[in-house]
Amino acid sequence: MSAIDAGGSLADHAARRVREHIRAHDLKVGDPLPGEGWFAADLGVSRAVIREAFGALAALRLIDVANGRRARVGAIDGSVMATSIEHAVATAQVSVAEVWDVRRTLEMRTAELAARHRTPADADEIARAADAMVAAGDALQEVTRHDIAFHQAIARASGNALFRQIVRSFEPLMTVAVPVAWRTRVTPEQRSDILRTHQQIADAIHRGDAAAAAAAMDAHFVASISELLDR
Repeated sequence: MSAIDAGGSLADHAARRVREHIRAHDLKVGDPLPGEGWFAADLGVSRAVIREAFGALAALRLIDVANGRRARVGAIDGSVMATSIEHAVATAQVSVAEVWDVRRTLEMRTAELAARHRTPADADEIARAADAMVAAGDALQEVTRHDIAFHQAIARASGNALFRQIVRSFEPLMTVAVPVAWRTRVTPEQRSDILRTHQQIADAIHRGDAAAAAAAMDAHFVASISELLDR
């Protein structure tokens, strides 16, 4: 049975073989892979087929391919998920409200875990991001940048690498949605309330209060995006 008969193109079959090789040999991030010639001989296909397979795997960040050195096992990369989410929203396969519902649930858990597992350095980084949002005033670009950094710092502090990458995947949508949500808060008091919820989250994480951190994150989402989602 040919590779195509077995399902997919020759390049698809070659890409599966590369992934199987990584699993079978228990390769880790940064470990080198055999060259194109080795896989071509192993599968009985041309080097061009393997080159196409390597390109597809590199686009998914499963391997790193650079001129002048062998391909290596890639690290998990939230930018791949980000591209998929952006595409899903742009083509109306999912709504922004659905994405934010998932994000709200996930970030309540990351806040809870961050309170349990954060290091002093983690807690300081989270607090600095919250304070930087306050210092940014009405500079929406800066507020957005620090808001993104705040949530990503919490995800890192959770100790779960997958949470970190999923939260990172929300960054392109946050770049658009945070300024829009901020503009719905037209009075200084409304904006202060939003900033205060960030500081409450940071404080709960610093104190190691997991329940309070999750509750504050939930309150943050209710306060900051409910009107945006209603619109």
